[in-house]
Amino acid sequence: MRQLLIHRRLTFVLQAILVVEVVVATWNQQWLAAVVTFGIIVVTLFPLFLGKFFRVFIPPEFVLLAIAFIFASLFLGEIRGYYTRFWWWDIALHSCSGFLLGIIGFLLVHVLNETEDIDVHMKSGFVAFFAFLFAVGLGALWEIFEFSMDSFFSMNMQKEMFGDPSGLTDTMWDLIVDTLGALVITVLGYGYVKTARNESFLERLIQTFIKSNPRLFNRHQ
Repeated sequence: MRQLLIHRRLTFVLQAILVVEVVVATWNQQWLAAVVTFGIIVVTLFPLFLGKFFRVFIPPEFVLLAIAFIFASLFLGEIRGYYTRFWWWDIALHSCSGFLLGIIGFLLVHVLNETEDIDVHMKSGFVAFFAFLFAVGLGALWEIFEFSMDSFFSMNMQKEMFGDPSGLTDTMWDLIVDTLGALVITVLGYGYVKTARNESFLERLIQTFIKSNPRLFNRHQ
């Protein structure tokens, strides 16, 4: 219970910082920063909306991780310029995105595999493989999004790296670290499916999700 309270308080702190940023940017008539930051706040509320709309309990650990990633990538990275101030910021965040997307992909296919109403029975190797491809695929779509924004709106989402102004080096390193992050989650997820033990962070997160959503798995608490 104490851990749940800590996660919720940290989530609230991050969202409060964003609200203050909107107020300050509006006061200083920095309209673009205000609008973008407001959009980031809306994005951080997505886990809450998804949970309410689909009647699914999302573990607070994952909500905090998702919001922290959004805060670090969109607010600190784009608004505060951390991508240009710290050369390693983009690489670190793409590694984290590989972790998060891998977790999402694994949970999606694990729910399908465990739900009795859906006649799907996949082997543990395929469950892990799907999670890996899901994370890498969404990472590739994000790179297409960055390229499109730079091409059509003259933004600078693809950063210059190692003296390469084209953004190709940045894109390739992003995809590489996305893949490595997804691979780590895949290995942990495969270990969970094979052993069903509650040892790693991912395994505890999966167990929390399953126990908190018995309706998805036709289980009763």
